[in-house]
Amino acid sequence: MSEEVRASHILVQTEEEANKLYDEIKGGKDFADVAAMVSLCPSGAAGGDLGFFGKGVMVKPFEDAAFSLEVGELSKPVETQFGWHLILVTDKS
Repeated sequence: MSEEVRASHILVQTEEEANKLYDEIKGGKDFADVAAMVSLCPSGAAGGDLGFFGKGVMVKPFEDAAFSLEVGELSKPVETQFGWHLILVTDKS
């Protein structure tokens, strides 16, 4: 069976906003709370949780970042055609 990751993300419009949120989360703010408040993705209502996904499901820059992270690790801002993401891997299988 192929590897899957479970990830949460926060989607914002600008790199500047993503960097600010990255610093806030690294400084102790709760990822899920921030996602619920500011994420432009409907998943924000669930704390940004996207569930488990395998390779080939998400857009390439997002997938590459998600699969390179360890469980509990927060990505630096990642740009896709949708905007800027912060990705938190919450599980792997």
